[in-house]
Amino acid sequence: MRQHVGKHRISLSGMVLNNASEKPLQMAVGRKPSWIRAKAPGGQDFLETKRLIEAHGLHTVCQEASCPNIGECWSRGTATIMILGDTCTRACGFCNIKTGKPPVTDLDEPRRVADLLAQVPLKHVVITSVDRDDLPDGGAAIWAETIVRVHQAAPQMSVETLVGDFKGDPEDLALVIEARPEILAHNLETVARMHPAVRPQARYDRSLQVLAWIRESGLVAKTSIMVGIGETDEEVEQTLRDIRDRADTDILTIGQYLQPTRNHLPIDRWVTPEQFDHYRQVGLELGFKVVESGPLVRSSYHAEEQAERLSPAGRETATAMEAILSHARAR
Repeated sequence: MRQHVGKHRISLSGMVLNNASEKPLQMAVGRKPSWIRAKAPGGQDFLETKRLIEAHGLHTVCQEASCPNIGECWSRGTATIMILGDTCTRACGFCNIKTGKPPVTDLDEPRRVADLLAQVPLKHVVITSVDRDDLPDGGAAIWAETIVRVHQAAPQMSVETLVGDFKGDPEDLALVIEARPEILAHNLETVARMHPAVRPQARYDRSLQVLAWIRESGLVAKTSIMVGIGETDEEVEQTLRDIRDRADTDILTIGQYLQPTRNHLPIDRWVTPEQFDHYRQVGLELGFKVVESGPLVRSSYHAEEQAERLSPAGRETATAMEAILSHARAR
């Protein structure tokens, strides 16, 4: 490099993204607008939840992803934890979780997670995970056992699970369904046209099928999309229609995409609060039971209210739970 300095053997000027053009391709969109700034977390309830989570060694997505709603959710007794490790087998263009070959699967994780949650006075827990395409069942057995054990160890706590697509395998998804979480979510993330860039190893139609299977099982189905990543408002509304027409999903959340690092997909636009209000109205008119739509909304926003409002009363008996565990272990 040093010996070629100043020799101009190749020009990179035409390869640099140029914001001066009429319709620029942007690597950054400057300062965040006023409506995207979250309040600093604080208050006694937040600090107490923070202390308990840290004291019991729970790994929360709230902290790892610097969620803008951490203060509000923790003050309301809701937190999101991640299972199946911290290494994902997929490489989505929006996600900041590291990609690679996951380490050996911790088969004792369901017990440890349940034991820890039993000691933390949360009203509602959201459990998510990395994608584990390296496992024969995509991690479904671990998922099922975790849900069952949490229900047994913390019966006062409602459980929401945010799962991947299990590569479209209905038997793997059925394991999770049989464990009967109060809410079972799978995120569509973006409109059909943007899937190759945003979720290159996922499929729009496959995710809609997963949501349809969840709803057909009688569970409360939930999904989430981001906006401001390159879609149009017309595509957003078409996506909402697809979710309702093809999957009959109960709960929808819509939030602003925020670029985690310069290596991730750029922000295309800042969607205004007024447009988010419009999305919410469209969703309710289409028949969603709950629509959370706003710049700082994330998948688990107001999750405890959704569980109280929509999840059916009662859970499986202990005998049925043991049957689910045996089935999961066999797989």
